[in-house]
Amino acid sequence: MSTTVHGMPADEEVIAGEQSIGYRMAAATPEQRRVLRTRTLDDRLSLVGAAAAAFALVWLLYSRLLPLSGSFGFIVCWYVVFLLIYALVCRQRHAMVAVWDRLMAAVVTGGAVVVGGTLVLVVISTLWQGRNALAHLNFFTTDFRFTGPLTGLTVGGVLHAVVGTLVEIAIVIAITLPLGVTTAIYLNEVGGRAARVVRAVVEAMTALPDVLAGLFVYIVLLVTLGLPASGFAAAVALSITVLPIVARAGEVVLRVVPGGLREASLALGASQWQTVWRVVLPTARPGLATALILGVARGIGETAPVLLTAGYTTYTNFNPFNGSMTSLPLLSYRLSQSSEHNQVDRAFGAASVLLVLVVLLFVIARLAVRHRVGRQ
Repeated sequence: MSTTVHGMPADEEVIAGEQSIGYRMAAATPEQRRVLRTRTLDDRLSLVGAAAAAFALVWLLYSRLLPLSGSFGFIVCWYVVFLLIYALVCRQRHAMVAVWDRLMAAVVTGGAVVVGGTLVLVVISTLWQGRNALAHLNFFTTDFRFTGPLTGLTVGGVLHAVVGTLVEIAIVIAITLPLGVTTAIYLNEVGGRAARVVRAVVEAMTALPDVLAGLFVYIVLLVTLGLPASGFAAAVALSITVLPIVARAGEVVLRVVPGGLREASLALGASQWQTVWRVVLPTARPGLATALILGVARGIGETAPVLLTAGYTTYTNFNPFNGSMTSLPLLSYRLSQSSEHNQVDRAFGAASVLLVLVVLLFVIARLAVRHRVGRQ
């Protein structure tokens, strides 16, 4: 039989008191934020231990138990087993949310390592294969006019190909930079029904095979108009492949510019053209430089358009409107077809020079844009 205290049964009052105490204790204890990105020493040791255990297990299966072989299969199996062991180890100490976080971090890190390792392997392999040719100074200062398949590496160089590549890329930049930026401005700032058609054409041209661009220029300029094979014709063919990349990437960069900047400029009385010229383009200049670099990086490594429109020569030619002009990718392609070791060394040497040239152009473009932005 329950008693009554302050107008309510005693047991109900006790329950209400306990609930109020629980509410006060919950309010007094602040919620702890769950930290997923922090890695302790145990987490690092778990990662290393899981990798070592997976390596030992897969090695045992490959070498002793199963009739398997091959480095690629070994690495794939090791990575899969590592993920399973790492997930089990993390589950012993963490909740499922933390386990999935660490597992996805391992997957993403593995993908980054694969991509970065592939790039480093390609660069190092190219430089190593071309080390014999790169060790001679004449390789950078002379051309191939007196060089044959059996000539030693002390004679001949890639000067004519370097000149041809720089001349062609300079013309490509002069053509694609204004056209690409103008197209990006039209697609992003002007718009309209016609912009959909232009965007569809630009996206379709991005996947256009390079050999088709070379054939198109060959038929129009060389066959129909009767122009000679030259560096200018090759530059036009390369521009067809570079232009959609610059335009598409430029449009994406212009979309990133905050709309508040445009609204502020228009509110101050500026016209749309003044807003684009003085606000949008200066803000997007670093991104536009990156778009140009992406396009140039593709155009500078093309071989088929240059072979069809500029031909092949062993002489240095500074005139892009008359005479054949060789580029570094074309030279590397022609030399790699030979069975002579010296020619193969020269091919890898030309590819190494091309890699260094691309890096230099990228650094120069980034420094120029950063200097302009810093002055403003």
